[in-house]
Amino acid sequence: MNEFRTRTDQSASWSVFLIFLRLGLTSFGGPIAHLGYFHHEFVSRRRWLSERSYADLVALCQFLPGPASSQVGIALGLSRAGYMGAIAAWAGFTLPSAIALILFALGISSYAEVMPAGVLQGLKVAAVAVVAHA
Repeated sequence: MNEFRTRTDQSASWSVFLIFLRLGLTSFGGPIAHLGYFHHEFVSRRRWLSERSYADLVALCQFLPGPASSQVGIALGLSRAGYMGAIAAWAGFTLPSAIALILFALGISSYAEVMPAGVLQGLKVAAVAVVAHA
């Protein structure tokens, strides 16, 4: 029986990781935009929790240090698959951004002298547009 439970927990945390990885790859904007994506995914689409429960969770996470969206994501993973689910949610949502930032920083440092001066300014403008759209 314990072996079955362990397999179920592992599959649940793997499922949480994949859901949050997809969100991490497609959700742009700051914490407020992320909360909107989470609401759509976990309240409207998957029905993991009710409107009221989600609102209570967001309100609670506003009091915690750090971005509320990170806290909400970790709490959702925790409630779905325990501590491994919390880690899976955090890793799945955070890794795409962290990897992209590292690769971008390495690229900028390697090719800074080759890039035209306006390219970096254009990237900043594009980032503002993406956040505004979200």
